[in-house]
Amino acid sequence: MALAVACITPWPADAATADASTCLNSAAADCFHSFTPPGAGGALHYYSSLDPDAPATAGPTRALIAMHGHSRDANKTFEAALRTLRNADALGDTLVIAPLFQVAADKAVAGRCNTVGVPVAQPGDLLWTCGSWLEGARSASGNRVGSFAVMDALVADVAQRWPSLRTITVAGFSAGGQFVQRYIAFTQQDGKPAMRYVVADPSTWLYFDPVRPQFSADGASVTGFSVPDAAACPQMNRWKYGTDDLPAWLGRTAAQARQQYAQADISYLEGALDSNDAKGTAYRVLDKSCAALAQGSFRMQRGLAYAEYDRKLLAPDKRREVVVVPGCAHDVACVFPSEAARAALVGPSR
Repeated sequence: MALAVACITPWPADAATADASTCLNSAAADCFHSFTPPGAGGALHYYSSLDPDAPATAGPTRALIAMHGHSRDANKTFEAALRTLRNADALGDTLVIAPLFQVAADKAVAGRCNTVGVPVAQPGDLLWTCGSWLEGARSASGNRVGSFAVMDALVADVAQRWPSLRTITVAGFSAGGQFVQRYIAFTQQDGKPAMRYVVADPSTWLYFDPVRPQFSADGASVTGFSVPDAAACPQMNRWKYGTDDLPAWLGRTAAQARQQYAQADISYLEGALDSNDAKGTAYRVLDKSCAALAQGSFRMQRGLAYAEYDRKLLAPDKRREVVVVPGCAHDVACVFPSEAARAALVGPSR
């Protein structure tokens, strides 16, 4: 379901009174806003470094929309993105947005994917499950709109409110990386402003072919690609790992999704230490299904293999940058603000 440009109302009620500098430094309550896409029947909330209702002035030329992980740590992701821009001395002309895809406030649900300090769902919010939002699924409340369509509406609204924007980068870490990697193929955006995407440390990837990587004996390098026995793992080529059985609400055929992904401006980030089951790798929540293991054993191996697949089979005419961030395992607060990740996340001046 495609959504039109939306309206924004502050939440909480005093958000518009926030000290402008507060939201350039932390995910304070005053930086949390409510976004209601027309036709959605519910609201999405997000942190913003700039007040969306402030009088128009000379505005930012770039925006960084940073997607949270499985724990829905939008506050931590927002602050990591702020540090990224501050380290690059780019906060002066870059808007930072961190959406929050809500789940039901019931502890039996939210307790599995919740972060301290993140506001719980309110009546009238759009709701998903802990894992549905990251694959574009329709909301469990409101008018059952897809999470990709909601992101489209947010991007459109940001572009309308800040017409000075020339570039919007949508970046996601962990489950947010899964969201962004699939969103690239199914977004309905028209490319204005120019869109860029950064996929960081996702657990799994969307492949557009039945091939999967073959690894060297030590698992450190990709030796080629082959078509595994699908009978041994029937879900391997099904959505969200492949393009078989695409949900109708995504609004694209497999061929259209592949073409759109191949043409996009995409960068990849991988934590150098996110390559085993050690402490700090969030191995407990790593997808270990047969469909996931067909992509590699750990996140970094899966990411490097996908970048190789992209360069060789998907978009050989594109320069796909994959940056391995030294010293970082599975932590957005380490990966995003790093010097290694800066060029991908900040992007070029336009």
